[in-house]
Amino acid sequence: MNTTASNARLHKMVGCALFAALTAVCSQLAIPMPWGVPINLALFAVYMAGTMLGPVWGAASQLVYLLLAAVGVPVMAGMQGGPAVLLGKTGGYAIGYLLAALIAGAFTAKLPRKFGWLALGCVVGCAACYVLGTIWFMVLTGLDLPTSLTYCVIPYLPGDVIKIALASLLTIQLDKRMPKI
Repeated sequence: MNTTASNARLHKMVGCALFAALTAVCSQLAIPMPWGVPINLALFAVYMAGTMLGPVWGAASQLVYLLLAAVGVPVMAGMQGGPAVLLGKTGGYAIGYLLAALIAGAFTAKLPRKFGWLALGCVVGCAACYVLGTIWFMVLTGLDLPTSLTYCVIPYLPGDVIKIALASLLTIQLDKRMPKI
């Protein structure tokens, strides 16, 4: 393998580890909610992973995050970890991080890296995360769709708009400052 390809791979691997760590940190910046789905900044880190690393490495960073949680490292909201947390009522949203990073990354890999396209990729990724997470929540709680949307989607939308806007703007700014590999 040549030096340039080796450096690019190393850059992506380090980015993968950093975004897994950023997701863990952002998960701790949480506001608990009475129904058990906290408001946190994790999706901001997920969007950044996708837009900065692309679909494969962005999703890989979230897989690392999920694997850390699965083996008990307390990376999820409230310093939780372990299979029970991943299989609990918020587990579908955490697993949805993979989809969100993959989709946001796919948009940025195939479309111009402009605010509108970045934001659209994050919106579609967020929607995929919400669909998976809400179905999972409904199955585990037995609640109907309107109730589940009231608990798990609607209260989070204003924050998601802010996270998506910030991730899109930050991606544009980082693109200007990061070396191209």
